[in-house]
Amino acid sequence: MLLSLHIRDFVIVEKSDIHFQEGFTVFSGETGAGKSILIDALSLTLGQRSEPHFIREGAEKADISAIFTINDAVKAWLEQQDIEAEELILRRTIDRQGKSRGFINGTPATLTQLREIAELVIDIHGQHAHQQLLKASAQRAMLDAHGGHQHLVKTVQQDWKVWQKALEALKQADLNREQQDALRERLSWQLSELKQLKPGKNEWEQIDSEYNRLAHASSLLEGAAQTLNELDNDQHSLCTALSHASARIAQLMNKDPQLTGIYETLESARIACVEAASDLASYLDKVELDPQRLEQTEQRMRAMFDLAKKFKIEPEMLYDKQHSLEEELHTLNQAIDIEALQKECSRLENIYLTNAKQLSTARQKTALTLSEAVTDAMQTLAMQGGKFEIELQETAPSAYGLETVQFNVAGHAGTTPRALAKVASGGELARISLALSVMANKAHQVPTLIFDEVDTGIGGAVAEVVGQLLRQLGESHQVLCVTHLPQVAACGHHHFEVSKKQDNGETRSQILALSHAERIEEIARMLGGMNITDTSRHHAEEMLNNA
Repeated sequence: MLLSLHIRDFVIVEKSDIHFQEGFTVFSGETGAGKSILIDALSLTLGQRSEPHFIREGAEKADISAIFTINDAVKAWLEQQDIEAEELILRRTIDRQGKSRGFINGTPATLTQLREIAELVIDIHGQHAHQQLLKASAQRAMLDAHGGHQHLVKTVQQDWKVWQKALEALKQADLNREQQDALRERLSWQLSELKQLKPGKNEWEQIDSEYNRLAHASSLLEGAAQTLNELDNDQHSLCTALSHASARIAQLMNKDPQLTGIYETLESARIACVEAASDLASYLDKVELDPQRLEQTEQRMRAMFDLAKKFKIEPEMLYDKQHSLEEELHTLNQAIDIEALQKECSRLENIYLTNAKQLSTARQKTALTLSEAVTDAMQTLAMQGGKFEIELQETAPSAYGLETVQFNVAGHAGTTPRALAKVASGGELARISLALSVMANKAHQVPTLIFDEVDTGIGGAVAEVVGQLLRQLGESHQVLCVTHLPQVAACGHHHFEVSKKQDNGETRSQILALSHAERIEEIARMLGGMNITDTSRHHAEEMLNNA
């Protein structure tokens, strides 16, 4: 259950710490006082999208935390995320730049994680939930939620996905045969040209280097020979000069040890000079003028360049191109076993149909029990003689099973139930939506239920029945309800008032728990407006005593 909600700088709430109890809790207040701000703040901790305007004017960021007790389902989820805790703390912050951060027990969390854990602890039935009820998808989801079919629904969806993927593979195998033949012919032709050329790995880099050496052999020989002569081939060469200098400093070093470093530098230079001269001599032995080899190299480079141009690639990529074509052709030549694909499709279809039929059976049973329960509830919601039916219409297989779900209703005795969207008035729709929500949630495992002004469009005796329904639901769940009806407010086990006040020219919203005497005053206000009389107080007290 929800233990507490801590709000900082959210919309017009500067600071609020609300502590909750078990049972049915109501929130009331004047229009515009910010009753739904409470739901909006809580929704943020549950993964709702954030907006910068949620931050209170003058503040830098909004900060909301919700603390819950944990049940087995929540504990299992936390263990999967490697989070250990005795309670669940969901937190959300929003700054002026629009940056939002979420936390689960102090650990950074994604919105997806917040939404996943939220499904295990709380269910919010919003102001416009009855409009959502007109959608076929919402009707199907409510039926499955009431019957606890979610696991089977996910299984059917996964079976459908796998089956359809196999069917697509079979379809492509049939359609692509001609295309594959044409592709195979083109690949074979391209590969034959590459095999004829036989490009080697890194060949282009090697042959390009060889070409540069052969093409400039004359200048290379001349330059290398001249340099070798300067280094080591006469008495005035660099190596000779370094040798003399090194020997001279060696003699002087005996008189002044400070010259040791200079000697070592000169000796290193002398050795390097000798090594360079030796390397140049070896180089001169290898470099030769070879016009025939130069011509062969030019022809090879031209052949590689021309083929690379045909493939629209660089010459150095020819080797890799040949291997990629070989792999592509090998894959293409693998025999496509159409018969094996057909058998696999049949096998997957049977798996899907088995689970889909099981889901259909479960839905039929749930449809009967939920239809009866909602029909009974309608009799107490000013719809005497009305009837509610859930119609399952067989349809082509889909990810959602073998049938569509349609809610039908007859508002009065003697009329035939028809689609909810076609016959229900706004008030009737709100009452049916509430009845469905209450009945569905009686079997729901989520411990905390929130109803945000779901009593719109009703009043009088019907409002009293709605209050009793929610109070009854509060015996097995923690129920929070934002309401404007005194009949509903009187049925609460606990009561909070949401009000606005002016503080230094700024509007602030505050949320306060009411004592019994304060509840009488608030319900009297809800009954008669701002002019509270002894009669309205007496009526309010009677309502509280009779709840």
